[in-house]
Amino acid sequence: MWIPSWWPKLSFQVWLIFIGRLLSQTGTGFTLFYASLFFVNQVGLTATQVGLGLGIMAFAGVFGRILGGSMADGAWGRRSTLILSLAISTLGSFGFALSYDFWSFALANMAAGLGQGLYWPPAEAIVADLTTREQRNEAYALNRLGDNLGLSLGVAMASTLVALTGAYRLLFVIDGVTFLIFLAVLWFFIRETRATCPAAEPVLAGWKTALRDRSLLVFGLSNILFTTYVAQLSSSMPLYFRNGVGIPEVQIGILFALHGALIALLQMPVARWLNRRTRIQGLQGSALMWGVGFLLVWLSGLAAELGAPAPAVAVLALAVLSLALVSYNPSASALVADLAPDHLRGVYLSVNSLCWAAGFALGPMIGGMALDLPQPWASGLWIFWVITVSWVWGILRFLNRILPCKVNRAAVPPVMEPAPLGDAER
Repeated sequence: MWIPSWWPKLSFQVWLIFIGRLLSQTGTGFTLFYASLFFVNQVGLTATQVGLGLGIMAFAGVFGRILGGSMADGAWGRRSTLILSLAISTLGSFGFALSYDFWSFALANMAAGLGQGLYWPPAEAIVADLTTREQRNEAYALNRLGDNLGLSLGVAMASTLVALTGAYRLLFVIDGVTFLIFLAVLWFFIRETRATCPAAEPVLAGWKTALRDRSLLVFGLSNILFTTYVAQLSSSMPLYFRNGVGIPEVQIGILFALHGALIALLQMPVARWLNRRTRIQGLQGSALMWGVGFLLVWLSGLAAELGAPAPAVAVLALAVLSLALVSYNPSASALVADLAPDHLRGVYLSVNSLCWAAGFALGPMIGGMALDLPQPWASGLWIFWVITVSWVWGILRFLNRILPCKVNRAAVPPVMEPAPLGDAER
């Protein structure tokens, strides 16, 4: 497999996982923005029923994350747990394609949520198993690149397919097929990566250790805040740009397409740069960028009120938030992987994944409540997020003091400038 010299030197299996995630996220992109529209406007479900279905998916996802971490560390192992997750996700996608009433829609949501929840802990653990500490920033960045590229490609292709055919159910079939392709890649080419065969223990035994790890729990507090920030990008921000700033929907679509392209361009170079920083420094830099980005989002609303070019400010905001996101993703996953004992990586990374579930539950809810308020209170949402960045900094400063030195050090030592000859002699 030929890889350009400037790309990270990673295991062949890591590249296969990247390809699989690219394919499966392409399928997810096919349904990401159209599922709710289809089931309300075409099938005839109410918005409340669709919201309830999504709630079922979220609940099943939490259960799947807890179970997936334990299974990945236990007798099932990473590979078998991943295969099971993809099989269940396939059933969920095909279930959506065959749904004509609320109960079939609810069952499909349950399967999709369970499959998604089971997926994340072993998927992240495999990357940790196959990499050294020095490689993890770039390995996790590569996988996030696959996720982002896949979603962008899927959304673009789905828009074209719907415009040409109007065949919404075909989108769910394509989603299911991409899961099957990823399953085949795992089945034929990915070996089990867990280093040791675990002793017979209760399924949830590893959670006792994880939930007693003070460093992990403190990080989890900051991580929930980080993931509420990430959730704003797909929930509150598009709505604010449309209703609060007055940017037309077509332009908003272009803005977020450029945002996705910039993430793809920055992901690997930023990950390589982060190798010369500690994990905490990477997260602090990300927090700073989130604060600046949210401040710029607020300023875009102010610019619209004053008649200034608000779209230009929105472009700048999304550019800064792209930096925030590509700094956060590899730093967070690599820190948890470094912190985890080898035999509990699945459980530790499950805690990381549960933070995402919490952030994506809280973030849209807080954003939605704020944006329902009249101005200027609605715009105050972004000042609120700026204020919370100070909380993140406080948590990270405390975490910096309690983290083991072997976890909180640069993956690659900084290059030291040679001392002048005269200084060396003195």
